[in-house]
Amino acid sequence: MPDTTALPRPPFDPEFAPFLEAMDARGRFRLETGMLPRMRQLETTEAQLDEGLRARGLERRSITVPGHLGDPIDLAVVQRIGRTGPAACAYAIHGGGMMFGHHLGNLDSYDDWLLVHDVVLVSPDYRLAPEHPDPYPVEDCYAGLVWVAEHADELGVDPDRVVVVGQSAGGGLAAGTALLARDRRGPALLGQVLVSPMLDDRDATVSARQFDGVGVADREMTRFGWDAYLGDRRGDDDGVSIYAAPGRATDLTDLPPAYVDCGSTEVFRDEAVAYAGALWAAGVQAELHVWPGAFHGSASMLPQATLSRRAVAALRDWTGRLLGSAA
Repeated sequence: MPDTTALPRPPFDPEFAPFLEAMDARGRFRLETGMLPRMRQLETTEAQLDEGLRARGLERRSITVPGHLGDPIDLAVVQRIGRTGPAACAYAIHGGGMMFGHHLGNLDSYDDWLLVHDVVLVSPDYRLAPEHPDPYPVEDCYAGLVWVAEHADELGVDPDRVVVVGQSAGGGLAAGTALLARDRRGPALLGQVLVSPMLDDRDATVSARQFDGVGVADREMTRFGWDAYLGDRRGDDDGVSIYAAPGRATDLTDLPPAYVDCGSTEVFRDEAVAYAGALWAAGVQAELHVWPGAFHGSASMLPQATLSRRAVAALRDWTGRLLGSAA
């Protein structure tokens, strides 16, 4: 049974409380393997997705490129209709605990802080655990990034202005992709945006214990994800690479500047804070935000809340400064 009483917890933001109370009233969500196929489906048709993008002045195309071991994966390329000339590239990796989610899902969540800078957004359709465990997801993401860098002219991308972006599992994959790019002397990255990143499989933080059976994406769900991704290796002292679990990395030198964001009331809080601290210790510039009372994914689920709007504004400001945009 989850231990919900052993540790005190900081309170959720009052504006989020009704949402969380309603969720609890429906009963705790328990993730099971049989649910994954449905959770991997796009919530709308691609035609409806494209219609919504066009209404926002955007267009999408899909490109099939070599992924891990040369197997094909798709990249979605989203940009402003009629855009010309080289632009910055946001290589945006979707979340979903390494097990679910869709590379075309939640594209509207980038409107107010990323697409506002007129970037070319590229979203890789990396393969998912448990069918494709480590190293497939992170290696697919890296392979897609390499393809983007090698075909920058074709994409209208400035190869010197590529940023990796991810939330939750996507944040962990973005951090792992940045480490691979450094260690393999691959594409030079301008920055990395890690929103509530899933970084450490060892399940040893205070925040993991505080949010066990509490809130959204709690300790039980994250364990489920790490088990799918790593199998019996989860939490082992050896056998888990830093690219799969970047929180294990002991050398973060020579990485690009980072934006690290989390809530004070979420399971990934402490590993996100520790990663920012390790970046500073390695001489890497990082901006850390811990939003008081925010739960995992709250900015996406309740975008009109005051705290959500503050979080999105901070993301817009940081990415604008990084990209030299006045937006």
